[in-house]
Amino acid sequence: MSDEKAYQVLARKYRPQTFADLIGQEAMVRTLKNAFAADRIAHAFVMTGVRGVGKTTTARIIAKGLNCVGPDGTGGPTTEPCGVCEPCRAIAEGRHVDVMEMDAASRTGVNDIREIIDSVHYRAASARFKVYIIDEVHMLSTAAFNALLKTLEEPPAHVKFIFATTEIRKVPVTVLSRCQRFDLKRIEPEVMMAHLAKVADLEGAKLAPDALALITRAAEGSVRDAMSLMDQAIAHGAGETTGDQVRAMLGLADRGRTLDLFDLIMKGDAATALAELSSQYADGADPMAVLRDLAEITHWISVIKINPSAAEDPTTPPDEQSRGQDMASRLPMRALTRMWQMLLKAIEEVSLAPNAMMAAEMAVIRLTHVADLPDPETLVKKLQESPRPPTGGGGGSIAGGAPAGGATVHTPRMAPMHAAPTRGPTMTAAAPALAEGQLQVYATFEQVIELIRAKRDMLLLNEVETGLRLARYAPGRIEFEPAPGAKPDLAARLGQRLQGWTGARWGVSVVSSGGQQTIAEARNAELAQVKAEAAENPLVQAILTAFPGAKIAQVRSPEAITAQAAETALPVAEPEVDDDWDPFEE
Repeated sequence: MSDEKAYQVLARKYRPQTFADLIGQEAMVRTLKNAFAADRIAHAFVMTGVRGVGKTTTARIIAKGLNCVGPDGTGGPTTEPCGVCEPCRAIAEGRHVDVMEMDAASRTGVNDIREIIDSVHYRAASARFKVYIIDEVHMLSTAAFNALLKTLEEPPAHVKFIFATTEIRKVPVTVLSRCQRFDLKRIEPEVMMAHLAKVADLEGAKLAPDALALITRAAEGSVRDAMSLMDQAIAHGAGETTGDQVRAMLGLADRGRTLDLFDLIMKGDAATALAELSSQYADGADPMAVLRDLAEITHWISVIKINPSAAEDPTTPPDEQSRGQDMASRLPMRALTRMWQMLLKAIEEVSLAPNAMMAAEMAVIRLTHVADLPDPETLVKKLQESPRPPTGGGGGSIAGGAPAGGATVHTPRMAPMHAAPTRGPTMTAAAPALAEGQLQVYATFEQVIELIRAKRDMLLLNEVETGLRLARYAPGRIEFEPAPGAKPDLAARLGQRLQGWTGARWGVSVVSSGGQQTIAEARNAELAQVKAEAAENPLVQAILTAFPGAKIAQVRSPEAITAQAAETALPVAEPEVDDDWDPFEE
């Protein structure tokens, strides 16, 4: 039988055994040290944070500190466990009978918690405190949490509870209120790189600084992830591990080439950008990873633009830092935010597309074509600097964009149409003599139109607006020339409806000539005139020139916009409260 000891991964081999070994959690360590020194040790702790930042490790260190007796067997609770006494060694090896570690992910039921409740009343067999460490405590069922509440609130003096979780929001507030909470933060890149370099020296391994930077960035603040990746990198390198080897191991695209691709996209060079993407794909880069890296670079440059000191990231090589600062100084924030939004959409499309490379190429084509579009600020500045052509009298002020490239322009309200009295040869459908005083309420033809609209006869209203060219109007008498397409019985039906609505007989006659424009024709002509006047506005002309194919799609007056806003606004309802209501009366 061989006495050779089995290999232990770095994450376990260099697991912190004391608070001094714990990195990046200075606030928590200081609080616990002060609590131990003042003998103010809580009966329950909850550790929360992302994976691999030391939650379970901290729980074990606390358990050792509570039960350490020192090398001579006379010590008390301490934040610096000796590591050589029997309780320290037994807890470190996971064999201490009074320190019970339970995985709540596999033991979620109330029966598992009942075992703890039944055992807390018995004193510790050999240690000072009986310690229960429950990992992933958020996985417990609701019934299990409820069963634990009473014991957790008033445990025996010899019992301590230590919980660890990555999902603190899933832990009931009734449990959190009974515990002392510690939030373990992600490890800063500088601290992580120094720790990895220290472990590499202890292992006699050689890793290039850029390799350590890549591992640190991939670990995202998790020490366990970083140690596992470094363990893999040492085996992968077989000597000194370089950044290229780590990048190949992680399946990452070359960040320098990704910056090149980003620069080509922002310059609008579609052909060269597609060639660079194809080259990276041929070298083994995943299209999804390339787009994610582009999104990461977009975010990084945007942050540098707001806070230039963000470029001084220890995980980023100096040449990349200088390139990021240069891009941040050149690229406008609007272009970066547009790039970010389009990349998020592209990443979603690539994940759903049957061919990821085709989807990535289409995304790059879209990104390059919008990259050189001027943002509104630049466009307005160019328009202000350009000479303005002379204007006519009817232009308006720009209100905003309309769908399909159109522009919305404010103009004065259109005046209602009044037909000029004109007479020609007539053909009478019904011409009774009427007393003028009976129908003076309908003094204009517009009031007749409003009557038809009020009676909700939309078919007749449409026929009158599109097929009736008014020749002469007087209360009780209408003469009109039919427009092309008008129905031959329009005069008879209009007279019958008006007689039914007003109780008086109307004379509606058809003439062969002399009619004015229909209401629809007048409306269209007025709209065309307003659009023509708006098109003479120098700002509108500049927009139409800058965006070929754009057209004015809508014209609205300030009054119409105000009226529409008033119609869509929510009414402010006053609360109805009885004056005699007494809030204290049941």
